[in-house]
Amino acid sequence: MATLRNLNIKTLTCKRIVKELHSYEKEVEKESAKTAEMKAKGADPYDLKQQENVLSESRMMVPDCRKRLEAALSDLKATLVEVEESGQKDGSETGDARSTITDIERIFQSSDA
Repeated sequence: MATLRNLNIKTLTCKRIVKELHSYEKEVEKESAKTAEMKAKGADPYDLKQQENVLSESRMMVPDCRKRLEAALSDLKATLVEVEESGQKDGSETGDARSTITDIERIFQSSDA
C-alpha cells in the first residue's frame, strides 16, 4: 500500500533527476563550445581528441538520465493512483506530485517537438 511518505519520496526523486538532466544538458553545451573553440584555435590533435571524448561521454549521459526519469515518472504516477484510491487525496504531497508530473511531461513534450 502506498503512503504519502512514499509519494513524497518518489516526487523528490523525480525532481532530483530533472535537476541532473538539466545539469547534463548544460554540460553538453559547455563542452560543445569548448570543443568548437579548440578546433577554431587549431589545438593539439591529442588534446582535441581528449576533449571530444569528454563531450561524447557527456552526450551519453543525457539519454541515460531521460530513461531514468521516464521510469521514475511512471513509478510516481502509479504511486499517486494508489494513494488516491486509498482515500488519501488531501495533502500537499498529492498536489506536489501532480505538479511534478505536469512539469516532467512538459519537458518530454518540448524535447520531442
